[in-house]
This record gives sequence, structure tokens and C-alpha cells, in this order.
Amino acid sequence: MSDTLPHVPPDGTADQARGTAGFRDTLNPGVARREVWAWAMYDFANSGYTTVVLTTVFSTYFVGVVAAGKPWGTLAFTSALSFSYLLIMLTMPTLGARADARAGKRRLLFSSTVGCVACTLLLALVGPGDVVLGMVMLAASNYCYCIGESVVAAFLPEIARPKALGRVSGWGWSFGYCGGMLSLGLSLALVSWSTAQGEPASLYVPRVMVLTAVIFAVAAVPSFVFLRERAVATHRPLEGLLGRLLAAWRDTGSHFRDFRMLLFCGACYQAGITVVITLSAVYATQAMGFTMAQTMLLVFVVNIAAAAGAFLFGHVQDRIGHKRALALTLCGWILMVLIAYLAVELWVFWIAATLAGLCMGTSQSAGRAMAGAFAPQHRLAEFYSLWTFAIQLSAVIGPLCYGLVTWLTGGNQRTALLCTGLFFVAGLLVLLRVDFARGVRQRDTMSEFVSVQ
Repeated sequence: MSDTLPHVPPDGTADQARGTAGFRDTLNPGVARREVWAWAMYDFANSGYTTVVLTTVFSTYFVGVVAAGKPWGTLAFTSALSFSYLLIMLTMPTLGARADARAGKRRLLFSSTVGCVACTLLLALVGPGDVVLGMVMLAASNYCYCIGESVVAAFLPEIARPKALGRVSGWGWSFGYCGGMLSLGLSLALVSWSTAQGEPASLYVPRVMVLTAVIFAVAAVPSFVFLRERAVATHRPLEGLLGRLLAAWRDTGSHFRDFRMLLFCGACYQAGITVVITLSAVYATQAMGFTMAQTMLLVFVVNIAAAAGAFLFGHVQDRIGHKRALALTLCGWILMVLIAYLAVELWVFWIAATLAGLCMGTSQSAGRAMAGAFAPQHRLAEFYSLWTFAIQLSAVIGPLCYGLVTWLTGGNQRTALLCTGLFFVAGLLVLLRVDFARGVRQRDTMSEFVSVQ
């Protein structure tokens, strides 16, 4: 080794060089910074939909105004979402396999975005008593959203090196929560102004839907301008809808067993997360007595915590390991449910909500990164479709169980929330059976994947 000291450029350029090199060590060869930004911008764009439509404004509007506060209102809302998740479960593996076969992830991402934006605009037409129209447009918009969420995740292993999947996934999730806060903040300003003018929800909620759709459409543009399609078309023959689903499931059992176990784990804990995302506003208004403005402020704070958690914990995840990181967040979810269930005073519920935000960003980022670590490079879209299948299975079960419990208990939101905690316990128990190192070896040894017919 030479004893000669390296030349240190003046004015801090050495630090800049090291920062650039560190950034390059995070990304795969040929991936530019603007492409990572463009990929994260899709999370920024679509988060407004979940935050405003599913979590806060439209969910409470549907239950309280469209369904006129009837006991079946929550069940109707969750049934529409569950139907859309069921459609995703049945169709996404085929759509993912087709995207791999034709190298068409960008095309599928674009079409699903157009569909979600259009259906969100149509939600503006839903008024008091328009239960059927509201359920149809909610199901259609959420179906398109879920397709986009699955496809954009399949770009992650193409962008990030294996050792950096956690932090890059965390960048996307944290950026996404910033987008959710932007949409929610502008919506909150609109709602506050409208209520100050004495306008009813039937007037200002449609405006909020239009605002949300416009933000989604504009913020998604960089993803279609800068995000590259690196996959090579496999031209694999495509089976029928159920045939592709069953073949992919058999593949995980024979060659990717730890990935299959991860699917079970994701299906468990995401059921609880889906309840929190879609019904937290309903719980806040029905069980804690929050107003619309208070609920939106609550979700705004939750998004801040989620953004911070996803960004910071992504780096921690790459250091301590995906499995350990996910286990820590599931323990946090269990604690959150217990605090929220016991909360009587508002400040205690605020603590539970902040903890939920921290766990939300970290658990979703950790799960997406862990799935990327197990997925083979030549079948990224299809394997992320299987991950989506598991997530949507949980999305069918979680909110539907919550709605049934509230209906059977005469509207007892607290009991329904306590039952939700069981999903996180089950996810933690299944996660303990996942062997991460073995799952990575299974991915590496399968250069060519042979489906069991």
C-alpha cells in the first residue's frame, strides 16, 4: 500500500465526491438521480388519493352524508373496497405476468393512473343518497390505484442495489407521505374555508375530490417522463386468469418458500394497516368525537410521523436487516392498538395516532423492500403482483371484519379496533418463520424458473 496521501480538492469538493460516490453505491449502474426522484414522485402523487379519499374526507362523507349515518354505512364502504381488492387479487398476477412478457410496466402504470384520476373526478358527482354510485366509483378508483401501487413497486429492484433496497424504499414512502400531506393540507384549507362560509359537506367534498385528482395527475407526470423500462420482454406464454394465479402460487411453494411465507406475513399485518388507513377517520369521528377539521389535522400529523419513520428507518433497516426491522414495527403496531383501545382522553389518542404514523411508514417500506430482496429479476412485475395479491387479500379481510364487528356490536368501534390488533400478532408469529438468508439464496439459484404445470 502506498504511503502517499491522496490529493484533497479544496472547497469541500472531496465531500461532494464522496457523497456522489455514496449515492452511486446505493443505485444500480446506469440509474440517474432524477430517475430515483421520478420513481419517488409516483408515491408522492398517489398518496393524496389514499389520504384524502380513503382515510379522511370521502370515507367520513360516505358514512355520515351519503349513507346518512345509517348503521350499515361503514359496512357498505368497506364492502366496496373489499370488492375492489378482490378484483385485484384475481387479475393482478395476470397483469403482472403480461407486463413482464411484454416489458410493459410503464404502459400499465400509465393506464392505471389515468383510470384512478378519472374515477376520483367522478366521485365529485356523489351526493347524499347516492350510495350505489359512491360504491361503484370508490371500487373502480381503488382498483386502478392498487394496480399502479403494485407496478411502481416492481421498479424498485431495478433502481436500487440489493444492499440499499430498504433506504430507497424508505425514500419513496417518505416522499409519498409528503405528497399526502400536500393534498390533505390543501383540502383542509378548502374545507375550513367552506365550513366558515356555512356550506354543507355535499358542496365542498366534491371540490376536494377534484383537487385530489388534479394533484395526482400533475405530480405523476415526472414518473412517465424520466422512469425507464429496463426489463427485457420475456415473451412467456400467458395462461388464463386463474391459471396464471395458480401457477405463480405453485412456483412460490416449490422454489421460493420463504417468499411464500412472507406473503402470509404480509396478508396478516397489512389487514390491520388497511383498517387504520381506511377507517381511522371513521373511528376518530364515531368513537372519539372528532370534527372533520380535527380529523384532517389528525391525519396530517400521522403523515408527518409516517414520512419521518419511513425515511429514517429505511437506513436502519439496511443495517439491522429487513426481518428484524419488520418485527420491530409489528411490535409497535400492537402497542398502538392497545393505547388507542384504552384511550378516553384526546391526548392519549393523539399519542396512539403518532405511533401509528411511525409504524405505518416503516412497516410498509420494510415489506416492499423485503419482497424485492426475494423476487427474481426476470419476474419482478409478476412477483410484486403476488405481493399485491397478499396485500389485497388482507384489504378484503381487514376492513370487512372491522365493518362486521361494528355492525354486530351495534356500532362499537373500540371492540372492532381491539380485534384488529390480532392481525398484527398473527403477522409477527408468521414472520418468525421466515429465513431471510435462505430466501435470498433461493432467488439467486433460480436463474431460470420452471413452473409446475
